[in-house]
Amino acid sequence: MMKLIRGFKDILPEETGLWQHIEDVARRIFADFGYAELRIPLLERTELFARSIGATTDIVEKEMYTFTDRNGDSLTLRPEATASVVRAYVEHKLYAKDPVWKLYTIGPMFRRERPQKGRHRQFYQINAEAFGLHDPRADAELILLLMTFLDRLGLSGIELNLNCLGCRDCRPDFGRALAVFLKDRAQGLCPDCLRRRDQNPLRVFDCKVPTCKEIMSEAPSILNHLCPDCRIHFQTVQDALQRFHIAYQVNHRLVRGLDYYTRTTFEVLAGALGAQDAVAGGGRYDGLVQALGGPDLPGIGFAVGVDRLRELLLPQQERFQTVPRLFVAALGEEAQIRAFDWVQALRAKRIPTEMDFQDRSLKAQMRRANKLGASFALIVGEQELDHGQAILRDLNTREQTEVSLADLVRSIVDYVNRSPEER
Repeated sequence: MMKLIRGFKDILPEETGLWQHIEDVARRIFADFGYAELRIPLLERTELFARSIGATTDIVEKEMYTFTDRNGDSLTLRPEATASVVRAYVEHKLYAKDPVWKLYTIGPMFRRERPQKGRHRQFYQINAEAFGLHDPRADAELILLLMTFLDRLGLSGIELNLNCLGCRDCRPDFGRALAVFLKDRAQGLCPDCLRRRDQNPLRVFDCKVPTCKEIMSEAPSILNHLCPDCRIHFQTVQDALQRFHIAYQVNHRLVRGLDYYTRTTFEVLAGALGAQDAVAGGGRYDGLVQALGGPDLPGIGFAVGVDRLRELLLPQQERFQTVPRLFVAALGEEAQIRAFDWVQALRAKRIPTEMDFQDRSLKAQMRRANKLGASFALIVGEQELDHGQAILRDLNTREQTEVSLADLVRSIVDYVNRSPEER
């Protein structure tokens, strides 16, 4: 028997309804905020991610699915979406039509991480990216979009963490202070952090090794090294969030996992997920468009982990499973022939309908109707055909009514679409 590759997952029919609900809510809210969908390829040149994410990040060094194709080109399954979105923005010169673009993507990403609960090697994200907006209110609006989406899904017990990573003017000063701090604590750092200390000391904040996390809890705060412009920008973001009553915690140790972030960065945590508690995160990346060959235009975005959202919303999953509205229990050859036509006609009227092709007993067919979760059953056999009346049964209340075969489709559509009080 063939089995799945370790770290990958089939999304079964009983699960897909909830996934579709999450995506449908996202699309509606993104449209309300003026975002348009962009569909990006799964494969990109490896250089794209090395240049954008950062060559010293765990993603590029350890986690990417990279291979050489027949032409000798190094290609990578996308580990995240922002780099691809920026590449598309630059390659297609969208900025020439209008520098301001608000885009979203939905789809799978790939990282060769250790498989664990809520974390797979093929995972799904919903991303939002906005370009051409320097104003700090754009940061607050993007966070408002994210929190509106999570609220509309009915999530509770989540926490928004917020930080400012500074800019090219103030980050070097903080980098020097951090390097001094790390130099005195070299003995306690893991091998990866010793290497990061020399290449990119800010990356040490993102280490998950307990001893490193304990050391970094005493590290200097970047918020004490911000230039006046970054300080004003960050305060304006906070003022806007407060105006919309969005609760948040300032976390000066929050750096996210990618090198391209500048100024505002944020993360949404859900305690119910345990150690891997990040549901969504993002931030501003003002230099990335230029770094990938475009003009010097700002960008900001976020990514939501759909797999983790689904885990939090698991109690709702049954609500979104695909079930027929009506099941036709046809007894006898003539009833089966008539029923097949009715089923197709009802589907054309947007009434999800199923039937049993095996001409089994009424008891067996009703068991099938209940197993499928149908709301109504239409029962028709030789006796009903002779009298010109079928039986329509409400499977929730067990109430029955007779329906004329002469105008059966219209009568059923009218009946099942009424409210329970009107029936």
